Amino acid sequence: MLTLIKNATVVNERKQFKGGVLIEGDRIKTVFEGAAPEIAVDKEIDAEGLLLLPGVIDDQVHFRDPGLTHKGDLYTEPKAAVAGGVTSFMEMPNTKPGTVSIEALEAKYDKAAQTSLANFSFYMGTTNDNYEEVASVDYSKVCGVKIFMGSSTGNMLVDSIQALEKFFCKTRVIIATHCEDDPMIAENLAKYKAEYGDDIPVKFHPYIRSREACYASSSKAVKMAEKCNTRLHILHISTKEELELFRNDIPHTEKRITAEACVHHLWFSEEDYDEKGTLIKWNPAVKTKADREAIFQAILDDKIDVIATDHAPHTLEEKQQPYTSAPSGGPLIQHSLVAMMEFVRQGKITVEKVVEKMVHNVADLFDVVDRGYIREGYFADLVLVNPDNPWTVAKENILYKCGWSPFEGVTFNHKIDKTFVNGHMVYDNGAFDESQKGTRLFFNRTDEGNECEL
Repeated sequence: MLTLIKNATVVNERKQFKGGVLIEGDRIKTVFEGAAPEIAVDKEIDAEGLLLLPGVIDDQVHFRDPGLTHKGDLYTEPKAAVAGGVTSFMEMPNTKPGTVSIEALEAKYDKAAQTSLANFSFYMGTTNDNYEEVASVDYSKVCGVKIFMGSSTGNMLVDSIQALEKFFCKTRVIIATHCEDDPMIAENLAKYKAEYGDDIPVKFHPYIRSREACYASSSKAVKMAEKCNTRLHILHISTKEELELFRNDIPHTEKRITAEACVHHLWFSEEDYDEKGTLIKWNPAVKTKADREAIFQAILDDKIDVIATDHAPHTLEEKQQPYTSAPSGGPLIQHSLVAMMEFVRQGKITVEKVVEKMVHNVADLFDVVDRGYIREGYFADLVLVNPDNPWTVAKENILYKCGWSPFEGVTFNHKIDKTFVNGHMVYDNGAFDESQKGTRLFFNRTDEGNECEL
């Protein structure tokens, strides 16, 4: 099968040019600038006026499968992902059961192979006592190890200093961490519960899940990683103070410690709690405008390396409970790329930088095999974006299983036109071709054993 995409504005490897690609089977056969090659093809797409980007790779999602599938699953959420231009995802281990054994890990891969329209990988989860299981994983087939240094949805907190040191000093692959200090959060929560009971105003969420709790945990993780030469990736940075922990004086490919920002920490601030309430209750919390601006600047300055979603759906009924019962997290993956493109339209960031942070850097930092760039020989994971097709997020166009979005009522000016996964046009302006599923991601890794010995 030969597919020709021509007359697109190609955005790739920090530049733009008019041209396109020739796809053969699941791979990019030719990348061309200017006029399309004269060749007989099975399908030709004239992409005049459209942007051609490499498909987004989201390094942090929670798709709730198994055990929490009333919120989302490995069919519904990948479907929403491809509609949003996300062609690959890395999913977190806090499901039921938790992904803390190789058996549970492989069960998720088996399910995704049958149902997911996007490409997939799954983190191996950690507990205080499962190091040996984690150490036996083949990390050419798994994106990384996830450590909850602060508890969030689920019960996978690693709070034993001995366990943390063992994981940091012995793990042979990238460790992704959720960093919040639980004792500090518990103390803060007790103070607010004493005053308000269970119905704490949600505007106090960033003071319960405080900046001090974030910094204490993130700085602890960085200190341990520096001691042990760990390949550490700190997720969803939410405070300006944490930014001092990261470097921008070397290329991202040379860093041992990297950082991620999430779309909601770039879009919302504490001023939105009055309108959105628990719909924007996340862990770590959305904080001040100053934090939001500092995080955005850190993306531009390359202290933050990756933009992701932390897509974490809950039902509307669950989210509308009183503060102490309403779970943290929200659905974002269908709207992450168009949200970032809205910032492009506003002149806050370039489209090249968006592609760098949402695609190229993820592929580089996780050593993803043959994805993340528009290159000859790479898998044809591609998205065509219309930069001038306004649409408004509403119940009838939300694809998440939970049926709601914190962006409801927002008009985006960019719209996803087509998405290709492994050369297959899975999404075409609202229509899906589900005849082919996504595939497992693989990683170019050798033994990355740390030098530190306990």
